[in-house]
Amino acid sequence: MEAIDVLQLAAKACDDKRAEDIIALDMDELSLVADYFLICHGNTERQVQAVARGIKDALDEQEVTIKRMEGLEQGRWVLVDIGDIVCHVFHKDERSYYNLERLWGDAAPVSLELE
Repeated sequence: MEAIDVLQLAAKACDDKRAEDIIALDMDELSLVADYFLICHGNTERQVQAVARGIKDALDEQEVTIKRMEGLEQGRWVLVDIGDIVCHVFHKDERSYYNLERLWGDAAPVSLELE
């Protein structure tokens, strides 16, 4: 499965759990860490945890390996490392504080198919 397909799958999983303001950034030319960042937020710790678990479940169904998941217990900022894709699932307060979209403002947005 291509990275863009995995990105779409993860974005759909976020949408299914009612994550808000789901965006993807093309990091290929800007970072050695990942080709894409997927960023979204939930309004409560429980929702953040549900979104992160939803990503994991959707990827497990397609036999896509998650390399690492951090922050799930706290539910404030969960990082899901899928290799070429890093998903940042924020609590809304942390998202506005860290503002990754501004930090990586040079990254091109990626169109997501969420319907």
